[in-house]
Amino acid sequence: MGILDNAVYKKDAAPLIQSLIEGKELLKWQQHFCDTANVFACCVDGQGTPLTEFGGNQNEVERIKRYIDNEQFLNMLHRVAESTLEDQAIEETAYPNFRLAVISSKIDGKPVINWLVCGVLSDAEDVENYENPPIDEITSVVTEGQFAKAVDTLRDITDVLLGYKLTTIQAQAESSRSRYSEREMEENLRQAEALTAVVQFLESEEAIEGVMQKLLGTVGEFLKLSIAVVYREAKDRNHLDVIAEWYEKNIERAPLDVIDVQCSSLFRVDKTLVLSQNSMMNDEEKEQIKALKLKALIVMPIIINGAVTMYALFGEKVRDRAWRLEEIKFLNDSVKILQSILTRRIQKNSLAGSYASLETILDNVGSAVYVRDIETGRVLFSNQSLRHIFECELTDGTLNALLDEAIQRESGISEIYLPKREQWYDLYYTQIKWVNGRQVLLCALYDVTEKKIYQRKIEQQANTDFLTGLYNRMSCERDLARYVDEANVSMGNGVLLYLDLDDFKHINDGLGHQYGDVLLKAISHSLQRIEGIENTCYRMGGDEFVIIIPPDKYDQTEQIISSIREIFMKPWFLKDADYYCTMSMGIVEFPSAGSAIHDLIKKADIAMYEAKKAGKNRIARYADSFGIKSGKRLDMEKNMRDASAKGYHEFEVYYQPIIDIQKKGLPCTGAEALVRWNSAELGFIPPSEFIPLAEYLGLINPIGNHVLREACKTCKNWNDNGYPNYKVNVNLSVVQLLQADIVETIEKTVKETGIAPCNLTLEVTESLAINDMERMKEILASIKKLGVRIALDDFGTGYSSLNHIREIPFDVIKVDQSFIKDLERDAYAKSFIKMVGELATAIGVNLCVEGVETKKQYQILAEICTCMVQGYYFDRPMPQDAFEKKYTPDISAL
Repeated sequence: MGILDNAVYKKDAAPLIQSLIEGKELLKWQQHFCDTANVFACCVDGQGTPLTEFGGNQNEVERIKRYIDNEQFLNMLHRVAESTLEDQAIEETAYPNFRLAVISSKIDGKPVINWLVCGVLSDAEDVENYENPPIDEITSVVTEGQFAKAVDTLRDITDVLLGYKLTTIQAQAESSRSRYSEREMEENLRQAEALTAVVQFLESEEAIEGVMQKLLGTVGEFLKLSIAVVYREAKDRNHLDVIAEWYEKNIERAPLDVIDVQCSSLFRVDKTLVLSQNSMMNDEEKEQIKALKLKALIVMPIIINGAVTMYALFGEKVRDRAWRLEEIKFLNDSVKILQSILTRRIQKNSLAGSYASLETILDNVGSAVYVRDIETGRVLFSNQSLRHIFECELTDGTLNALLDEAIQRESGISEIYLPKREQWYDLYYTQIKWVNGRQVLLCALYDVTEKKIYQRKIEQQANTDFLTGLYNRMSCERDLARYVDEANVSMGNGVLLYLDLDDFKHINDGLGHQYGDVLLKAISHSLQRIEGIENTCYRMGGDEFVIIIPPDKYDQTEQIISSIREIFMKPWFLKDADYYCTMSMGIVEFPSAGSAIHDLIKKADIAMYEAKKAGKNRIARYADSFGIKSGKRLDMEKNMRDASAKGYHEFEVYYQPIIDIQKKGLPCTGAEALVRWNSAELGFIPPSEFIPLAEYLGLINPIGNHVLREACKTCKNWNDNGYPNYKVNVNLSVVQLLQADIVETIEKTVKETGIAPCNLTLEVTESLAINDMERMKEILASIKKLGVRIALDDFGTGYSSLNHIREIPFDVIKVDQSFIKDLERDAYAKSFIKMVGELATAIGVNLCVEGVETKKQYQILAEICTCMVQGYYFDRPMPQDAFEKKYTPDISAL
């Protein structure tokens, strides 16, 4: 074996092992184990290089090493060392009675000690199946079971030994850290004591020169400095004047006062200068430090009233010194305290010398200042600002009471509000010694009214909707939580109303967003004027609103709901015309429907959707069954989005024949194209369920365009194969018609499918005529220019008038099926249809009656009018292939 035969046993091959176990100890322990277990072993590193000599019967070791397959051994070592699942492996070798084992003991997943273990078996079997004969004449033999146990034992003992050694090292390290932490704590304590001593000089009444010298001594002794000096530039600006100095015992004085300032900027700095022996210095700095016989120094400016007036120098003459960050920070803090002492002394001398100067200062501080003798209560001073702002309170003697109400302790900050003036003030107060030595209360009042108004504005913006001024969703959730708690405590009930505007998108897109905003604001103001909910109206976003009826207004619920409905019964005046906008409302009561805020809002939203699905302009109260429907709705929504993403192929086009009842044989003249959803996951979904959802999700446009395209392709096929006069009717939704590119979409579809424009009839509901007649006329006229026919659908159910029929050039009038239901016994229905038929004849348009379900209905219609009909009596809507098989047999036979 190459690696083991030529190995150099390196003591430094595994530093981590040596840090845990001493080499001789490991070798001794290894030999003892081999003798006991009758195996051969050595400790190796990650490359297979031995870290110990081979252990075992030394008379047989060299022979055993020759039987080891180097490649097999290295493969086993790398596999086990890198594995996170195994830490040992035993494998057979080319010799039937020779086994090889590798052990890798790890710490935190990293190999620390690797073992190579060899064993000669005394109970080997199937020896004839090996390429080499068994190894003989070896006295150190074991059974296969004993060898496996020996490997397990070696692994367990190694893990225990490593754990013990690692614990010992960690304990030693922790002990070392503890000693370091103790020293650091002692150092911090010494520094705190020194800084406390420096701070105490702030209250000293001693002459300033003496205070400065003592302060320098405290600093110098703590840091073990050689010198500490405070100096300033002399009047001649050529030399330095020493103001205070301190020297360590037996240290020679530094001749700062003989330095030529003009020749050196070293001692006139505007920021801290730090120099040590190992610092990078220019020749001038080296020369100046040499002149002072310093090895290290720090120079700091002393700033009074914004100007550098003096300097502090701290130096080392004897010891080599590299300044530590903590030392620089301590010196900086000490200099700041010195600055404060000097500033106080200057102010004290000035105020004591001139009370007039004090008045001038306090009259220009930008706040109202008030000074009162604590013992006598007499007012000692009030500046001009206070006399102007609180003139009335000073005159009637109420100022002390006003301030005392806000003052809680010796010093602090309070807020004062004057409701009559709607003014806010921050009051800063403290007890100080006045210029005459008396203990006084000093009050400073700052006008913070603008700040308060701004804060209120920010709070309002955070809690209200910017457009409408209503509270927003965050406020809704906060207030609803409060009202739910109130209802639980009082054992009462409250109501949550969730409103969504019907077809608001039509107005928003048709008139422009600015008019949509006007409508939203008008609706919001109308809601706020309803008694009982003036402060509980919220805009949740878009065209959705929430109204909370609090528990104390619960008995007004029906009246409030009625008032809301009345708002939407009237038109809104927008862009010089009246426009109708209805709403769908979901209602949920609390706490009977729950107390969780988000669940209540969700339930109200679900109820609102049920109202919208039922035909819009409706109200729905939440029921538990809605929850099941909501889950189905979510499934439908997901599958509808998936179907749309895959090309709308699940949306199939069905065709219901249109019959001319005035002609012999009742011929089919074409069909109305109707969309059906055959979901791959949910099966067949009725239009009454998926069309409202498509509108809600904004998918009605692409689905409608898909139906238009497929219907045109189908009709083109009919026309080209023997049925040239067949026409196809396609419904246009309100949303589609109000798209800015609707005319271009229709024109493109006609051109791409090749259908004759006169064979395409687009059906629009008469409710379109209610809003923006001018826009409707313009759009429909543009469609007519393409040669496409227009049909007025659902005539007689909405708001249309004869004037609308005259203004818009319809080609077909379709009477709604509601007039057909009672045709056999309803004289009004017969008269209405007869009148519409005569009107159609008079203005030259075709008439089509929908919903014919019985033979009697058909016979009556044949007698009273000339028209086309469609309905279940003739055929239900059917798939394309079924329609063509019955009504275009020539095509289906192809």
